[in-house]
Amino acid sequence: MNDCCNTKLMAGGKQHESHAEKHACPANGKTYASVHRKTLLHHILQPWDKTITEQKYYFCSDPDCDVVYFGQDDSVIRTDELRTTIWQKSKDKRDAICYCFGVTKALALMDKNIKKFVTRQTRDSLCSCETSNPSGRCCLKDFPEAPSRDTE
Repeated sequence: MNDCCNTKLMAGGKQHESHAEKHACPANGKTYASVHRKTLLHHILQPWDKTITEQKYYFCSDPDCDVVYFGQDDSVIRTDELRTTIWQKSKDKRDAICYCFGVTKALALMDKNIKKFVTRQTRDSLCSCETSNPSGRCCLKDFPEAPSRDTE
C-alpha cells in the first residue's frame, strides 16, 4: 500500500521532506515530529496575520497542552489560533480523525468499513493528509478499533 505519509515524488522528480526530525515542545518539554509549513498555513485561523517564517515546525499532540504547532525558535501556535479542531486535543467523538473524508471517531467506531474505504483512497493517492490533517500525516494509524458486527 502506498502510505501518504511516506516520502513521495512531486512533479519534476523532487521529493517531499520526511517528518523524521523532532524537537521539544516549549510548553510541555515532550519531543514531537516535524510538520510542513504548508500544513500550518491550511489550519491557522488567519494565516495572513501570522508570521510563519521559513524554519522547521512541529506538531504537539498532547491533549493537555494548548500548543498545537511550535517552531524551531520555540514560537508557538495555540488551539485558539486555529480554524480546525484538533482531535488529539479533544474528547468529543464528533471531531474528525480523518480530515480528508470527514470521518469522526464516533463514525469510525460504528463502522469498520469506513477504515477500509479510507485505506483504499490512501492506496490510490486520493487523500490530502499533508494539508487536510493538522498533523500533516496519514490518519489510518489513529483509527479506533471498530467493534466486530459478527459478535453478539
